[in-house]
Amino acid sequence: MKVRVMLVVALVALAGCGADGDPIPPEKDEPAGPGLRFQVNGKVEMGIAG
Repeated sequence: MKVRVMLVVALVALAGCGADGDPIPPEKDEPAGPGLRFQVNGKVEMGIAG
């Protein structure tokens, strides 16, 4: 029974991948004026824990 449930969950998770279509790159912003700087750095990890 657990195997069937796990297969259904895996199938649903796989169906959700890319369900909204291809990724769309963000629009390029105009460079900030002199003396202004905005930068974002970091690391993102996603997964399922169980």
